[in-house]
Amino acid sequence: MKYAVLIEKIPGSNYCASVPDLPGCVSVGDTLDEVERNIQEAIEFHLDGMREDGLPIPEPTTDFIYAEVA
Repeated sequence: MKYAVLIEKIPGSNYCASVPDLPGCVSVGDTLDEVERNIQEAIEFHLDGMREDGLPIPEPTTDFIYAEVA
């Protein structure tokens, strides 16, 4: 499965990543590479916890687009 990940650069701080299809699944990192690694681990940990709790694993449904503006 592939989940959409939203990565934001916090001005004057670090990067924050979240997964819209997995509420509460978030991570941070000082660099883009670090936040990408961290969110991958966070997704795996989040899904493992859901499985252990007997919760259904949501299918990825979120898509992202970039809207170009002038």
